[in-house]
Amino acid sequence: MAAFDPVSAAIGGALIGLAATLLMLLTGRIAGVAGILGDLVGSTDRAWRLAFVLGLIAAPLALSLFGSALRAPPMPGLVVVAVAGVLVGFGTRLGNGCTSGHGICGIARLSPRSIAATMTFMIVAMLVVAITRHL
Repeated sequence: MAAFDPVSAAIGGALIGLAATLLMLLTGRIAGVAGILGDLVGSTDRAWRLAFVLGLIAAPLALSLFGSALRAPPMPGLVVVAVAGVLVGFGTRLGNGCTSGHGICGIARLSPRSIAATMTFMIVAMLVVAITRHL
């Protein structure tokens, strides 16, 4: 596993914030990935949604072309990944949004619901890591 690099983390965070801000300023939309992806099929405004999703896929591929490929962390078995995916999807629907929508855009708007949701995401994530890594 690679060592934590605060400069890369700060640059990445700034780029995510810039992208969320530009999306809000240019389209009036919130950069919640679950909502963007969820409405990609049934929405009439598919072009920007498709561009956003393709950008999420293209960015790491473009990075690898410049010799800065990110190493994938070791993955658990397929069953664990499938169960985790179902739980994340359920939690996203239950929380009416994902970490990007609540954690980045919601907190920036000082939404009490988003602040509570993000605190819940973080606490549960810390508990899951503690349980899976230390028990």
